[in-house]
Amino acid sequence: MGNVLDPIYEKAKLNPQKVAFPEADNEKMMQAAYECGQEGYIIPILVGDAAALKDLAVQRGYDPAVFTFVDMADEEYLTKIVTGAAANELVILSEKGLRRRAAKPLYYAMIMQMAGEADVTFAGINYTTRDVLLAGQEVIGLKPGISTVSSIGLCEIPGFQGSEGELLAIGDSAVCTNPDPEQLADIAISACNTVVELLDWEPRCALVCYSTLGSGSGELIDKVTEALRIAQEKRPDLAIDGEFQLDAAIIPEIAKKKVPRESKVAGKANVVIWPDLNVGNVAVKLIQNFGHADAYGPMLQGYNRIICDCSRSAPVSELKGNIVMSAVRAASIKK
Repeated sequence: MGNVLDPIYEKAKLNPQKVAFPEADNEKMMQAAYECGQEGYIIPILVGDAAALKDLAVQRGYDPAVFTFVDMADEEYLTKIVTGAAANELVILSEKGLRRRAAKPLYYAMIMQMAGEADVTFAGINYTTRDVLLAGQEVIGLKPGISTVSSIGLCEIPGFQGSEGELLAIGDSAVCTNPDPEQLADIAISACNTVVELLDWEPRCALVCYSTLGSGSGELIDKVTEALRIAQEKRPDLAIDGEFQLDAAIIPEIAKKKVPRESKVAGKANVVIWPDLNVGNVAVKLIQNFGHADAYGPMLQGYNRIICDCSRSAPVSELKGNIVMSAVRAASIKK
């Protein structure tokens, strides 16, 4: 657990959330769920064959009392969550549609969320990203005013002297391949919401590309400037600005030279939004490999509830960090 996550872990302990694990039989997932539960950060819910999961937990040396076991074969409980989810005004599926989808553990966990029986669904070890995104769109749905699912990561960059110290939020580096202006605006707005949920930051969000305020030209820049217009129109309360080159977004001295107008963001951005996934993927690899940064996430955003798609190659320590961050976000949106 890195120092950057210490305040987040402490916040999680103050208000542990119910996290549903539809891949609970996976060894790494069960270990991460157990350690997070045992250490008081979450209330872990294992979804599946309750008796088999309990036996598996004991075989692996875990105290089953740490877990809540939900048996998918329990018809009474299934009826309860399907009825509860169907009554949620955010759910568009009928009871029949929900019941049919509940045959799959991933959907079952999300139905539990919409019925108020869980606060987070955490998956991605056995399920693909596409599986998680599709289930989320069908059961959880997108926040009002948001039409795009995206992701955000949190980087701890040694030696970086930004407005939040060594921390910088970046997105989207994992989900949206080539967002159009409307989608890019949604990503920026969702990213601002996420850093408030997770870190209590006052977001200062920069839309970046290879131009600062018209210093370059081209279709890519036109996309970014149009996204900025849409984002500012949708959420005038948020500090979202651009178009900036990366240095103008995060370095005050550069911003003074390149941004000759008033800006709450230039030189002090704590959230950076890439123009597309090509840039985002390369950028995060550069930050990690040359900047020796720790990157946490990606965290999915844009949904009505918190769901997480973890990396299949993630070690238990990384899974724990993402579980705890998801739980803190879930506690925050309840406010």
